[in-house]
Amino acid sequence: MSKESRNPEVSISQRLARGILAAEPQKTAGAREVGRRMLLDIVGICIAARDQNYVEAAMAAIDGDGPCTVLGHGRRMGAEGAAFVNGIAAHGEDFDDTFEGGPVHAGVVIVPALLAAAERHGLSGQDFLRGLAVGSELMCRLCAVAPTKVHKAGFHPTAVFGVMGAVAGIGAALRLTERQLVDAFGIAGSMASGIIEYLSDGSWTKRMHPGWAAQSGYRAVRLALEGFKGPRTVFEGTHGLFHGFANTLDGDFDAMMADFGQKWIWETIAFKPYACGTMCHPYIDCAREFGKLGIDPASIVSIECEAAEGVLHRLWEPLDQKRSPPNGYAAKFSVPYAIAVAIVRGDAGLREYDDVIVKDAAILGVASKVSYVVDPQNPYPRQFTGHVRVKLDDGKVHEFRQGYFKGGAEHPLSDEDLTRKFQANCAYGGLGEAEARALLAHIDGAFERPTVDFAQARR
Repeated sequence: MSKESRNPEVSISQRLARGILAAEPQKTAGAREVGRRMLLDIVGICIAARDQNYVEAAMAAIDGDGPCTVLGHGRRMGAEGAAFVNGIAAHGEDFDDTFEGGPVHAGVVIVPALLAAAERHGLSGQDFLRGLAVGSELMCRLCAVAPTKVHKAGFHPTAVFGVMGAVAGIGAALRLTERQLVDAFGIAGSMASGIIEYLSDGSWTKRMHPGWAAQSGYRAVRLALEGFKGPRTVFEGTHGLFHGFANTLDGDFDAMMADFGQKWIWETIAFKPYACGTMCHPYIDCAREFGKLGIDPASIVSIECEAAEGVLHRLWEPLDQKRSPPNGYAAKFSVPYAIAVAIVRGDAGLREYDDVIVKDAAILGVASKVSYVVDPQNPYPRQFTGHVRVKLDDGKVHEFRQGYFKGGAEHPLSDEDLTRKFQANCAYGGLGEAEARALLAHIDGAFERPTVDFAQARR
């Protein structure tokens, strides 16, 4: 990127602001449908996680109450506090939506941020939907600027891009001016963060990232509304977002900006059937196919998998630790564990990642036999694939491949699938069937209401 392009007459944030001002995604049928699916998924996951220790810790750390809903709880908080806690709950079980071109998790940032802003400022359902669409869209598009480089630099793209998406979404919903949007983006660049060192021991910081991004985006917007200034070249500048978090000044901003505000790629967002890292999912499906053969797992000699180089540092290495994760949360980012639990238990849901289950000798025995070889032709990050080659003690070999992510754009979960997932999550979180049905009906009508209010989701 030339010096002139790093200090252009019209910056990336200015171009984004102009696109946001002109965009009316809430008027499209696609936005309404995807927005409903995203809202349904996130609310259900928050209910499922409401009594988990990490959510309790986050709530206890917030002083002061306010007008905004904490999903699944009776206590209301200020906008920042509610966005923070809801973001943590939404991402805590790694059961949330993903964009296959990233990967990046939009719903866990944008739904908490927009829900808090909507309740704090009395926004309509239509403005709520507009914000969901614009914020999610920007998070997805930011992935095209420097693919895989943010992860390789040691940062979590959902955390880094999330704060920018939250600014875009809240700014769109509150109808900020171009100048205010530019300032808010500039401010938010200094609030972006999220290292991936949680991979070393399964600690909780990844769970915090979306909540931090959601509340930071709201704070950046409020500062901009009060006249606080931020750098207009926050994205492409010499010391900008991609220099800091992707170690590059050569980002492809044309790919990000192409048809922004006109073409909506967030409508391809995928929803998870399993409660773990997205790139584990195709391997789980392959392992479940092997499990259907009814073969005793004790007869397995080895399981060799083809893997993308870009995911090794998160899901495969160090291999000894991935074969025997220290806790349930660490297991969510282990392909060897995912394959083993799918073979032994036939699923990879919330219960399969319990701290007790991950120490099961039968599961760990299978996981210890899983290894990988790098596939240089793997299409990651454009496509997530799975492969297992299972060798048995009688010399027989069973091999399964899957070239897609179930739940993704090419093989989406149906509305019925997502409703069942929502109901199961509500039951897991202790919500009764009648309460779950009432909450489902409330979600179905959320975008039609004159004022957003999720009192229905309080304990």
